[in-house]
Amino acid sequence: MLFEFDGNSPVIGRDSYVSETAQVIGDVVIGDNCYVGHGAILRGDYGHIEIGNSTAVEEGVVIHSPPKGLYLIGKSVTIGHGAILHGNVIGDFSVIGMGAILSIFSETGEWTIVGEGSLVRANQKIADRVVAVGNPAKVVRDITDGDQELWNYGKKVYVDLALKYLEKGMTLIQ
Repeated sequence: MLFEFDGNSPVIGRDSYVSETAQVIGDVVIGDNCYVGHGAILRGDYGHIEIGNSTAVEEGVVIHSPPKGLYLIGKSVTIGHGAILHGNVIGDFSVIGMGAILSIFSETGEWTIVGEGSLVRANQKIADRVVAVGNPAKVVRDITDGDQELWNYGKKVYVDLALKYLEKGMTLIQ
């Protein structure tokens, strides 16, 4: 469901799938070839959200920009099921694990992995090309070639899924 709010309407890129049960509100721009899953909530009601091309916002994710701010989510990002995001920046090719929380004004670099259930605190910055886990999130290692191979595969799965949803659609059965 797409909602205009306060004079702002969401903009959805080419070949991007937004589930009928997602709520995309106000000042939100979604790039090309993106996937926004069932039950996701993207609130651009008092700030701007911009999502780069080929990014997957999985089921149950909540994204909210800071007041009068910009939440810039890079290209080819994977945001895992049930994550809660209220930061400023997620760098290109990053992975935010299922159930992770990125608090207000937080930033993560490019090719950063935030582990499942981790908490990136308010104003915390996580560098490029590292894995951060825990509560609060702490860097535990650099990413590896294996990490990149796995997540490149995972990102393609969601780009392909978005296209399949657009092509085939869903059929309600009762």
